[in-house]
Amino acid sequence: MTAALALSNISKTFHTDNGEQVQALAPASLDIQQGEFVSIIGPSGCGKSTLFNIIGGMVMSDTGSVRVDGQSVTGTHKDIGMVFQEESTFPWRTVLDNVAFPLEVAGISRAEREEKARHFIQLVGLKGFEGRYPHQLSGGMRQRTSIARTLASEPRILLMDEPFGALDEQTRLLLGDKLLQICSELNQTTVLITHNITEAVQLSDKVVVMSYRPGTIKQVVDIDLPRPRGSELIATDEFGRYVGRIWEDLREEAARGMIATGEV
Repeated sequence: MTAALALSNISKTFHTDNGEQVQALAPASLDIQQGEFVSIIGPSGCGKSTLFNIIGGMVMSDTGSVRVDGQSVTGTHKDIGMVFQEESTFPWRTVLDNVAFPLEVAGISRAEREEKARHFIQLVGLKGFEGRYPHQLSGGMRQRTSIARTLASEPRILLMDEPFGALDEQTRLLLGDKLLQICSELNQTTVLITHNITEAVQLSDKVVVMSYRPGTIKQVVDIDLPRPRGSELIATDEFGRYVGRIWEDLREEAARGMIATGEV
């Protein structure tokens, strides 16, 4: 079966202003199938954001390739939609106009784009807020608006970089439940970059644990928990065992990172 997203021997080295070379990513390979939810977790400085930017086409890798359905990707790609941690709604646009924006850019008629935007607004649980502006919304609602805007372009692959990182724990868990519902309904292939082990286990079919810099894939953990899945699973022993197993894989790398940066 051809993977929906295939990374083959991706690596990246950056050059600092003083001429030093920093290898952010050692060669890494990963296949993600259609409809899979995969989280990538690792210590600060392991190259997660670099990998995110390479998949999204914002940074070119030094070696290897990114393929979508077997086709090589260079640069941004219409089948890859991106959601960022930073606030990305347009403050001068309503929720409806924010979500409809990529459809407007694509030249779709107002009636059609508003109908489509309303569908995705309802999907993320914001029906009734179409006329609100971002400053009238909570942080979680603004992030749901960003997700709806990305989904409105109907990407094959949803790429997310710490989308709930600025939110409190309760809101993160509830938005995780909503995200799972959306991905299930759309059979969405999803890649999530996160620091949060609980979030990774809650949401994922697979959790990819990365080593400290130069980052590479240390372990891939299959999460064999039932679906449909909700945050109530967090209280179960089986969930706790997955969290403990991933922490064991991650702890050594986190310690290496703290030593390298002089934090310990």
